[in-house]
Amino acid sequence: MQSITLKRPDDWHIHLRDDTYLERTVQDAARYFGRVLVMPNLVPPVTDVNLARAYRDRILGHAPDGFTPVMALYLTDQTSADTVVAASQSGFCPAFKLYPAGATTNSAFGVNAIEAMFPVFEAMQEHDVILSIHGEVTDEGIDIFDREAAFIDTMLTKIVHEFPALRVILEHITTREAAQFVAEASDKVAATITAHHLLFNRNDMLVGGMKPIHYCLPILKRDIHQKALVHAAVSGNRSFFLGTDSAPHPRHAKENACGCAAGCYTAHAAIELYAEVFEAENALQRLEGFASEYGADFYGYPHNTDTIQLDKDAWHVEEKLAFGTDELIPTRGGESVAWRVTSGARPLKKV
Repeated sequence: MQSITLKRPDDWHIHLRDDTYLERTVQDAARYFGRVLVMPNLVPPVTDVNLARAYRDRILGHAPDGFTPVMALYLTDQTSADTVVAASQSGFCPAFKLYPAGATTNSAFGVNAIEAMFPVFEAMQEHDVILSIHGEVTDEGIDIFDREAAFIDTMLTKIVHEFPALRVILEHITTREAAQFVAEASDKVAATITAHHLLFNRNDMLVGGMKPIHYCLPILKRDIHQKALVHAAVSGNRSFFLGTDSAPHPRHAKENACGCAAGCYTAHAAIELYAEVFEAENALQRLEGFASEYGADFYGYPHNTDTIQLDKDAWHVEEKLAFGTDELIPTRGGESVAWRVTSGARPLKKV
């Protein structure tokens, strides 16, 4: 049987939601991830250190020992330099998340004029706080498949030029243009790549009828972009690392004909899905760097010292999962996954 041993991986972009949903999401994420960077787009959003501390405590109430939630703060038009300083001193809020207002789930509180935030970016650069970006324009005149590339051309290039010492992460990249931009940028610029953008393209979502399970934002693109992402992920370039963007929604919201919720849930099988991609590219030897090293290096954390083992041993994913009082349809629900974590998984905390 084929096996691979990795330093315990981290997930540098995840949505855990809140309240009764945490039992599902935290236990799935904590099964083998060491650290996760928790997105702040709750309602109301997590905009300061005190709110992040309270949210972190709620997460830890469902977590086994050894699991570390790291918190991103929500960047709004009202974010101040004082909030940046507080984040830099907190020890658990290394990043601010920039959502262009209206770009994705719960982004209504986001930034309306990015250039107006330049004084905040200056403070982030000074205090070495990371800018995490959902990189899409929200102009209704721009085709939804072109919004990431347009953001790079109109905004990201300007941010990187104006703030050369600011650490910037372009999250969940989906295009050839994004992969190329990050690959050619300085070591202050990085990107996370999701399992679902590596595994699927827009044909998987649209051919034979719309499949809500694959609807996410940024939206799945053409296969040429998918191939560029796969190449970036398996390249060994330290600027690309694991961030699942696992984003759960209740089934009734995900399958709503009047407005399908955007997000793919992969936390139940994340590292196993990445292993499929790396195996297909004959690059399993590079999975550890992508999953366990490069993200920790960029964020300034030590590598985890314990390990997990994956075996090539297919298993069946449940068609639906309990999700608070609702149910959740996971990626690959009702299908099989080729790799299984056989060692290093944590015992789950009973709640």
